[in-house]
Amino acid sequence: MQLKLFLGNVKLYITQQETSGVHGDRWSSLRSRSEAGEAAEYDPNLLDDPQWPCGKHKRVLIFASYMTTVIEYVKPSDLKKDMNETFREKFPHIKLTLSKIRSLKREMRNLSEECNLEPVTVSMAYVYFEKLVLQGKLNKQNRKLCAGACVLLAAKISSDLRKHEVKHLIDKLEERFRFNRRDLIGFEFTVLVALELALYLPENQVLPHYRRLTQQS
Repeated sequence: MQLKLFLGNVKLYITQQETSGVHGDRWSSLRSRSEAGEAAEYDPNLLDDPQWPCGKHKRVLIFASYMTTVIEYVKPSDLKKDMNETFREKFPHIKLTLSKIRSLKREMRNLSEECNLEPVTVSMAYVYFEKLVLQGKLNKQNRKLCAGACVLLAAKISSDLRKHEVKHLIDKLEERFRFNRRDLIGFEFTVLVALELALYLPENQVLPHYRRLTQQS
């Protein structure tokens, strides 16, 4: 079944496919709500907080007139392990490690740059993706489909893409994340519903990501 959605001046055609069978775990994870994730308001700085990599290796020294932070040297593998453990303790409902979440975001950015998408489009995709992460709706089975669907939705909303450009983007997503395009198209509707059709985002949610992206480029 194909749904026609009007969001402002943007018209989206999204195909809804059957959700039972081999992809059942992927769909059911997004359909179920996490109370811990839903209760908190989205913070665009949470997953990019520079404090995360420090973990227990950070020392705060307080003096009479100033305060400073010292981070001791530690092997990258140990630092990554400590960061993921700290993240899991704080967000037990999230099924992915912080390092995996950040890796997926890098893939989303690299693919978007290959397709000449604007930083604001990548920023919107990040917001969609992180909202699903913080709601506990991602798992090992659906993480790549979620990342791809977020990029696709953000591109449709923020960019004036022609039909051949949408096809090129889907080709790149299929190649990068190694999934079937039919699964992606079907999953796009599920992500849209999980986001409660809230594809137009307030500036305070997008701008922090945009600033980080432009500073890195």
